[in-house]
Amino acid sequence: MIELIIFVIFILSFAGLLFIFWRKMAVVNSLPSNGTTGIRKHRIILDIENKIKNVFVFFEKQIFMHKFLSWVKIMTLKIETRVDHLLHKLRKKAQEADKKNNDKK
Repeated sequence: MIELIIFVIFILSFAGLLFIFWRKMAVVNSLPSNGTTGIRKHRIILDIENKIKNVFVFFEKQIFMHKFLSWVKIMTLKIETRVDHLLHKLRKKAQEADKKNNDKK
C-alpha cells in the first residue's frame, strides 16, 4: 500500500515537471542562441568592458614601452647637450691657455 502511494506521488511529480517544462519551452526558445543576455547592454557594464579593452590595447600596442623609450631618448639628448656645452667650455679654456702660453714665449 505504501509503495502505491509513493509511486502515485512520483508519477504526479513527474507529470508536474513535464507540464512546467512544456509551458516554459516557448521562453527557452526565445532566448538568444549565442548565450548572451540583456545585461551586456547596460551602460556600466559597457564602460567597464571598454576600460578593460583600453588597458589591453595599451599593453598590446606597447604604449608604455613607447613612452618609456621616448623619455629615455629625451633624457639622453638633454645629457648630450649638457656634455657638449661643457666640452665647448673646456676647449675654449684650453685654447685660451695655449694662447697665453704662446704669448709668453
